[in-house]
Amino acid sequence: MRILVTGASGQLGSSLRKAAENSPNEYIFTDADDLDITDPEAVALGVGCNDFQAIVNCAAYTNVDRAEEQEDIAERINATAAGYLAKAAADNGIPLIHISTDYVFGGNLGNTPRTENEPLNPTGAYGRTKLHGEEAILKSGCRHIIIRTAWLYSEYGKNFVKTMLGLTSTRPQLNVVFDQTGTPTYAQDLADAIVDIIDNGKIDGNEGVYHYSDEGVCSWYDFTKMIAEIAGNTDCDIRPCHSDEFPSPVVRPSYSVLDKTKFKRTFDLEIPYWTDSLKICINNLK
Repeated sequence: MRILVTGASGQLGSSLRKAAENSPNEYIFTDADDLDITDPEAVALGVGCNDFQAIVNCAAYTNVDRAEEQEDIAERINATAAGYLAKAAADNGIPLIHISTDYVFGGNLGNTPRTENEPLNPTGAYGRTKLHGEEAILKSGCRHIIIRTAWLYSEYGKNFVKTMLGLTSTRPQLNVVFDQTGTPTYAQDLADAIVDIIDNGKIDGNEGVYHYSDEGVCSWYDFTKMIAEIAGNTDCDIRPCHSDEFPSPVVRPSYSVLDKTKFKRTFDLEIPYWTDSLKICINNLK
């Protein structure tokens, strides 16, 4: 099988490249320079003429704050391009695996983990554009697996773990919000799961929307404390603070834990606990 992967230089795309190293299938990794997914003709030609048997769309506009000022750009990448890929998948009779986000829920819906069928009501541009992407895929009629994830980090690019590693090693004191709760997700864990789904033929018959994050729950404050502890950055005094001490144009959910029951039952996969994966990532970075 030949699998097209978009967004190859991002966190998940880079992790997928590692996950696919020993795969019997051929994964073709592309970025905007290789395939402009915002160009419908380029997508139709790129998918239709290269004998792909599946598409994994990792490409996304992920800057949550900046999306408020650049919603048109975010819409083009997160929604319009997703629609083009979905149409190409439908036209060629192949499945699309698309990565979405917990931000499609928006608001504060209590402290129960979000299931796939709960109401969607994003409160910011990033969440709106990602929801529009999901809707475009559903409208296309293509075979699809949409995976919503959250709090993604890795050894690649800019992310919370790498930022906190730097700050806790250089600052004597650091304030981090404690009133936003979720689950850190190691991109390599998600990438490994996606490759398992593809390589073991688990797509057909399992189309739909799923949630994936690592196991467990923490706040950003707890996350930072664990990062510093694993890295040995014990000289930094990390203190909890409220979200309103860091003004933002986006209302972030106070509780953003995803229920992974459907994913685990459907694909028969175990999901690592977040601190175990965090140790692996930090050790790789060190």
